Amino acid sequence: MNDPKGEIRRISVSDIQARKGGVPLACLTAYSKPMAQWLDPHMDLLLVGDSLAMVIYGMETTRGVTLDAMINHGAAVMRGSERACVVVDLPHGTYEDSPQQAYASARRVLDETGVQAVKLEGGVEMAETIRHLTDQGIAVLGHIGLLPQKAENRGGFKIQGRDDEGWKRVMADGQAVTEAGAFAIVIEGTVEALAREITETVAVPTIGIGASPGCDGQILVTDDALGLFSDFTPTFVKRYAELGEDINRAAEAYAADVRARSFPGLEHCFGVPKDKK
Repeated sequence: MNDPKGEIRRISVSDIQARKGGVPLACLTAYSKPMAQWLDPHMDLLLVGDSLAMVIYGMETTRGVTLDAMINHGAAVMRGSERACVVVDLPHGTYEDSPQQAYASARRVLDETGVQAVKLEGGVEMAETIRHLTDQGIAVLGHIGLLPQKAENRGGFKIQGRDDEGWKRVMADGQAVTEAGAFAIVIEGTVEALAREITETVAVPTIGIGASPGCDGQILVTDDALGLFSDFTPTFVKRYAELGEDINRAAEAYAADVRARSFPGLEHCFGVPKDKK
């Protein structure tokens, strides 16, 4: 955002909250300074997601990433961002035990990175924790529907809300997270009609991922959208580029140049007289 003087102003949590029902929020994940620099001019919100466990570190699930790792990546993203609202995921095992544990983890994230908010997974069962954090002045982005950190304990990565019981549970989660003080809610892997109804019911913006075009915003894992992560592609992802193929071609060309001794040339070397280049 630009202030009246034309200077760049970082989008705040309040700015995000004010977008309810307005122009949809554009959100993507970021894990590094260079990626944040490329995405920042275009995004309303950058999420330092625990998906980095799989995308960056090659883990099978998100559950292996540590709080220290999230803090390191959060700080890197802040170094490359000056406009977008930046949020860091609290990783599995750092907030579920008690509101006090969640506060200690969130406090570290904010103090050591300078980001605007934290995100945590869960609905009704996490409402007390969200309320505790927001009462202490820590902004929280909620996350309901499919919960990747908890998928192993809930039968895998299954779309939520397919039956009456599931529908009611996710709806109750959305209402509980809103009432607890979350400034917005990510709705993941949820049947479209339910995600739309939650969006129409709750007073805060919803950000969909595999949810509904009716949400107040959308988010994807950047590496999925850019074709940089090829282990699998979720059905809800739209590929906007195939950068992985570009990297493959560039690496092939580089290797060929090295083996043919056409790189480096003298123009790439030091101490070589100009007339011998």
